[in-house]
Amino acid sequence: MTAAIHTETEDTSPRDLHAPELYINRELSLLEFNDRVLEQARDSRLPLLERLKFLCISSTNLDEFFEVRVAGMKQKADLVNATTEADNRTPSEVLKAISQRAHTLVDKQYQTLNDEIIPALEGEGIRFLRRAEWDAKQQAWLANYFEEELLPVISPLGLDPAHPFPRILNKSLNFIVDLNGKDAFGRNIEHAVVQAPRALPRIIQLPAQETGDNTHDFVFLSSIIHAHVGDLFPSMSAEGCYQFRVTRNSDLFVDEEEVEDLLRAVEGELPSRRYGDCVRLEVAHNCPKNLCDYLLSRFVLGRDDLYQVNGPVNVNRLLSLLDTVDRPDLKYPAYSPRLPSELGPAGDLFAEIRGGDVLLHHPYDSFLPVVDFVRRAAADPKVLAIKQTLYRTGPQSAVVDALVEAAKADKEVTVVVELRARFDEADNIELANRLQAAGAHMVYGVVGYKTHAKMTLVVRREPDGLHNYVHLGTGNYHPKTARLYTDYGLFSCDEDLANDVHEMFLQLTSLGKVSGMARILDAPFRLHDAIMFKIAREAEHAEAGRPAWIVAKMNSLVEPQVIRALYAASSAGVQIDLIVRGICSLRPGVPGVSDNIRVRSIVGRFLEHTRVFHFGNNGAPELYLASADWMERNFFRRVETCFPVTRPALYDRVQRELALNLADNSSAWLLCPDGSYERVVPAVGEQPISVQKSLMEGQG
Repeated sequence: MTAAIHTETEDTSPRDLHAPELYINRELSLLEFNDRVLEQARDSRLPLLERLKFLCISSTNLDEFFEVRVAGMKQKADLVNATTEADNRTPSEVLKAISQRAHTLVDKQYQTLNDEIIPALEGEGIRFLRRAEWDAKQQAWLANYFEEELLPVISPLGLDPAHPFPRILNKSLNFIVDLNGKDAFGRNIEHAVVQAPRALPRIIQLPAQETGDNTHDFVFLSSIIHAHVGDLFPSMSAEGCYQFRVTRNSDLFVDEEEVEDLLRAVEGELPSRRYGDCVRLEVAHNCPKNLCDYLLSRFVLGRDDLYQVNGPVNVNRLLSLLDTVDRPDLKYPAYSPRLPSELGPAGDLFAEIRGGDVLLHHPYDSFLPVVDFVRRAAADPKVLAIKQTLYRTGPQSAVVDALVEAAKADKEVTVVVELRARFDEADNIELANRLQAAGAHMVYGVVGYKTHAKMTLVVRREPDGLHNYVHLGTGNYHPKTARLYTDYGLFSCDEDLANDVHEMFLQLTSLGKVSGMARILDAPFRLHDAIMFKIAREAEHAEAGRPAWIVAKMNSLVEPQVIRALYAASSAGVQIDLIVRGICSLRPGVPGVSDNIRVRSIVGRFLEHTRVFHFGNNGAPELYLASADWMERNFFRRVETCFPVTRPALYDRVQRELALNLADNSSAWLLCPDGSYERVVPAVGEQPISVQKSLMEGQG
């Protein structure tokens, strides 16, 4: 079955669905998502410290964007500079557009910090004291801090042929100093570099006795260095001191075909991340042009790569304020996830799963049953084997603790650890070594493919034979992020589903080909074809005059074949609602192409991370949960799972929760045809609806 591949414009000529103008550039779409995050910092309805947190998240997101996406684009521009994406832009063109949009975004970040967040914090008695505001007592205390804490560990470096420009660590805080006068050897030294000690906090809280009635006075470490930089260069005059930070390419490259031990290869590459190619330079807003040009030349960067900022170059370090300031009234109210009694410590989890599939929606439902599932399996003498994939789990993981105990108890424990989970490589190497030392069988994924599937298999001996219990999820086995990200997790002992999981683990360990799957749509083998078929099937229903609709929720939508299939389905009359948190390359609302497609993004207290695909199928609807987004990497370069929800009560629950996403008029944004987003606001007299608030309150 295939759907029509062309749509009709008003002049009845066929519309080319490959036309570049039908696709939004993925990098620019990602910057638009970061703008929506930043808007949370500007939302006066939110608690003040939470607004600060969103500002820091937007800064961290932008760091990673430059470290990975911009770095990769620069490499493409240097090598080929040919168009490879559906929007038909060259890497150089994309970099130019990124620079323009990112500069606007950075200006907005610092305007938000200086004009909104800092004044609001000051109104709450939380102050960042500038040097001109220090009184005599504070100056004395800070001078002592400089003498006792900074001076012993700081290493100012005057620049001359014997003291070359130092290697600057990725995202570290540094200062370029303009000097006048002669050094101890009678020479003129024009410039120096001061590197802030990495071990010291970037925000220093003044002790209560130095602040009077105000116990929340803070000073930036950069301000202390600025105030005392002259002490670092005796006999010379520091004419200017300007903070700067350089961002480097942080993507690891490991030639998997050429290495014998992937773990050791990744481990060996990690130090290089600190000194990759430079991609961005941030400097103080008042840094003179000659010093900016000097730094740009040292880092081999152009003017488009320069970001002059009015404030700390490392805004994300302000996040420490949330742990330092004890002001619950300025944070979200505490929230305790629900824990169904039958899944609690006193319940029989295996018996509950035998009674029918169990669905959890985190963080509204506690993650504890997932941890308990592995813990109980580890302690249960009837359990013979545990198999699990680990993508991101955190350095201190209760799940890993349970797997270690299971291995020590002589159970067959097999763990597939993805060593190349970006920025979690070091943690994953550490836990892999720990599991291997306990006797677990370790597999590091498949060469050329990241293992992104989230699945656990427990083999248990029962009176009627061996039974398989499984857990499949849309998110990671990470208790911390399970309180911050929305994700679904499904427990089941359905024979077909469990056999599919068993087959996938066999494939990951033996590398043999799976003969067939009964329930799971797996990537990189069947998922893409299945999604294309289901979209085309809806188009056929619409063309035949039957009701046809698709509701899909994911983090990113990029893959061009799927987008073309959605365009064709829309042209055939299929009603399509997409809930895409982040990147969306599909352009909705284009006449004759995507009139019937609506795209919304939910940005709120929790990071939306669920993947749900719902197809009308002419009255026999199908609903799937998945670990995969609709991106090339998920379809073709990762091991992924997409699994059905068939138990009627669970299907109804997910359907209701999808409906809440579509009804949200408080934290939703609509994607416009031009690629911009408009915030959804309640109409006059309309009841405000927030999907996250509703689910926290037990609605849906």
